[in-house]
Amino acid sequence: MSETNDKRLFLLDAFALIYRSYFAFSKNPRITTDGRNTSAIYGFALTLLDLLRKENPTHIAIVFDPPGPVDRVKDFEAYKANREETPEDIKMSVPYIKELAKGFRIPCLEVMGYEADDVIGTLAKKGEQAGYQVFMMTPDKDYGQLVSENIFMYKPAYMGNGVEVWGIEEVKKRFEIERVDQVIDFLGMMGDAVDNIPGIPGVGKKTAQKFIAQYGSMEGLYENLDDLKGKMKEKVSENKELAFLSKKLATIITDVAIEFDDNDLIREEPDQEKLTALFEELEFKSLGKRVFGEATAVVAPSETPKSPKTVTDQLDMFGSPVTSAQEVQGSDSGKTIENTEHRYECVNNKDKRRELLDLLNAQKSVCFDTETTSLDAHQAELVGISFSFEPTKAYYVPIPKDREEALEIVAEFKSFFENPAIEKVGQNLKYDLIVLKNHGVDAQGALWDTMLAHYLLQPDMRHNMDLLSQTYLNYTPVSIESLIGKKGKSQGSMRDVPVEKVAEYAGEDADITLQLKNIFAPDLEKNGVDNLFRDIETPLVRVLADMESEGVRLDSDRLSTFSAELKEDLKSIESKIYELAGIQFNIGSPKQLGEVLFDHMKISAKAKKTKSGQYSTSEDTLSKLAGEHEIIDQVLEYRSVAKLISTYVDALPDLVNPSTGRIHTTYNQTVAATGRLSSNNPNLQNIPIRTERGRKVRAAFVPRDENHVLLAADYSQIELRLIAALAEDQDMISAFTAGQDIHAATAAKVYGVPLEEVDRTMRGSAKMVNFGIIYGISAFGLAQRLNISRTEARDIIENYFAQYPTIKTYMDKSIEFARDNGYVQTLMERRRYLPDINSRNATVRGFAERNAINAPIQGSAADIIKKAMIAIHERFKKEGFKSKMILQVHDELVFDAHKDELETIKPIVKELMENAVKLVVPLDVDMGTGATWLEAH
Repeated sequence: MSETNDKRLFLLDAFALIYRSYFAFSKNPRITTDGRNTSAIYGFALTLLDLLRKENPTHIAIVFDPPGPVDRVKDFEAYKANREETPEDIKMSVPYIKELAKGFRIPCLEVMGYEADDVIGTLAKKGEQAGYQVFMMTPDKDYGQLVSENIFMYKPAYMGNGVEVWGIEEVKKRFEIERVDQVIDFLGMMGDAVDNIPGIPGVGKKTAQKFIAQYGSMEGLYENLDDLKGKMKEKVSENKELAFLSKKLATIITDVAIEFDDNDLIREEPDQEKLTALFEELEFKSLGKRVFGEATAVVAPSETPKSPKTVTDQLDMFGSPVTSAQEVQGSDSGKTIENTEHRYECVNNKDKRRELLDLLNAQKSVCFDTETTSLDAHQAELVGISFSFEPTKAYYVPIPKDREEALEIVAEFKSFFENPAIEKVGQNLKYDLIVLKNHGVDAQGALWDTMLAHYLLQPDMRHNMDLLSQTYLNYTPVSIESLIGKKGKSQGSMRDVPVEKVAEYAGEDADITLQLKNIFAPDLEKNGVDNLFRDIETPLVRVLADMESEGVRLDSDRLSTFSAELKEDLKSIESKIYELAGIQFNIGSPKQLGEVLFDHMKISAKAKKTKSGQYSTSEDTLSKLAGEHEIIDQVLEYRSVAKLISTYVDALPDLVNPSTGRIHTTYNQTVAATGRLSSNNPNLQNIPIRTERGRKVRAAFVPRDENHVLLAADYSQIELRLIAALAEDQDMISAFTAGQDIHAATAAKVYGVPLEEVDRTMRGSAKMVNFGIIYGISAFGLAQRLNISRTEARDIIENYFAQYPTIKTYMDKSIEFARDNGYVQTLMERRRYLPDINSRNATVRGFAERNAINAPIQGSAADIIKKAMIAIHERFKKEGFKSKMILQVHDELVFDAHKDELETIKPIVKELMENAVKLVVPLDVDMGTGATWLEAH
């Protein structure tokens, strides 16, 4: 980018940048303590800060689309009609963003009847005439038509990509055209699905580029219609009016009635008082320092920007400048400079380690982090351990590759790790505890996990340390990829990185984690989740670490035999499909399958095509067509068997740890926002149990040896018991207390018949409603599941609520509580935030309302089994049992029970599970034993 011109005007396309900011945080929204989603505001602020700091514009304005219709709608009512309604969170954000602009003393412009791109186009042309270099800041490619010698597109950094500045050559290259003005012809020919500009039917990107290359413009195309052949000639000829309307719609207006007064656009110093108050209200804890702090001051161009000795800019997902404690390469000078004051010491000899140990043992709380050779804690070798107990200071102890030497050095720190009086702080401590255990150390003392803390504060966000650091410390740590490369076969090992670099990296991890702990600790109490953190989630870390370390034995030979059976079944199903279709094809190809089912066999008039033009053959689509033709059922069965083979039967043996001979699944505490545990490598939660084939997978999970047997303990209908207790429904409570079949009892009431006259169909319908109610099932959903009419389904639901009015009252109160507070909570006060609960969009609001009903029930069930797991783990340790808890799947616990202890532990497990909490409804646990997990059911 040329910087010879000292008159540089930046025009920001407000809504394009707002939407971009909002959706960049879609997986990790920024939610305030009162439930507001401030993602768009925060992202826009970061983008603006980056622009001011990096480009130092002399003149600037932010341009908004006005409320109400624009002139283009008069030409074409469908213009932009495809766009979804603006999300409520964005609507809420716009006034704040305008206040943000006022705080930076940047003018906000809008002209009634004209879109932002028209206003920007007009000002850009006027600015160019006045001698300015103009930069249109937008991700919208349509602005390419405005680019000239002194007008540029400035596409901000996004998702790891750097800033792109498009001049004339860049636009020509991007659109593959010869002149910038041909952008309009290109857009007019191919149309724009986002803005609902129709274009010429049948003309896509490649065809539009070909036409422009041959004929130069839309006008040139229509002057040479005789060159075209066949259907293309017909489509182009018949749609001339539509084509030129599309070109008009795609043309940015450059003569809007707006004055260009450069005095109004001069960059000024920010209003510190206004911005400080705004950042405080929005809970942007570190942005104030970023704007007004000494090392990050945003200054007006009339001042000379300070050149802090310790600042090197890098780009985060918004292109925002951040600093790293790692020594990094300066982008301009090529010199290595430190950019945050810190002291990370490499402790690389025995005398230094002894001094460090004395320091550690004198502390009440210490943060530590392990550096290893693998993400698999059970196979990872220690490369080093870092410690921090004071912000900006850390110590790194390298660990050699030789196993004996490694164990000796780790053993030197045993007195610290096994000191119960010293709190151990970390990020994802379960991993570190397992690694230490595999190196002869059983860490003791209170635990404080920043990942768990943030999970309880913001359950719907991600919780990795880099993101937390960026969000709460305004600081981007050095990425591990910069040391060992990206994931994949070519990724290196931390063992191969020079020790001084690992020391900086590891020290930074411990330092940042300690600082995050200091931020999160008061917030846990403020948000009412400190008891949940202290009494459930934190103690569970040790339980899960021990369960993962124990692992479960797998009968690989049995799976091998089963695999051969399934592959024979697959061949048989495949042959049946070919026979029914009357043709051979690739069943695994959605394209070929769709063509066979809907073109060749013409099975259904309801067939839908995807955006790519292919028929949809998704599981959901085919399930709705089940019964219309035998081939549909066969295809669904084929997929089920193929998935069983690839996901479990052939995959599980590869996950057996060669050192232990067992599978060690990894339990995740911070994935499901409801509080439920999940697992991976393998995902035990998803092993299918509704089909005979699926259940056989469980037959491969076996006891560790002939002296043990598997014991399974499963909460019976815990979610229904919870809704009965939470709703205080006396009829349901009585049925559970009397030990009745709850589904039969429900059917008797709903259908108005004596209990003994309830048949299977009635019970099945009642069961579906009982479980469906928890998830807010609709008449449409019930009708589909039971294959009945919607009217009949609606009558069943209405009769259900007539018989159980307190259930309906509970559901309504849950939604009302969520609307008033922005969240719901479980019995243990676990919160689920629902920012869309008051949305005007009925679909979005309905989803939030269903969560308001379900989250307290599902979350309470999760909390209950976690409490039971903690109690059982402690009791087993206290009694010194050889039996071990090895698996948790939904509402079930599985134990590797020593045969001599079986009759002793069964009543203990049952008692502790059934008394994890006291409810007005008794909790009931079903138990079974067997030589396999399947037999234990």
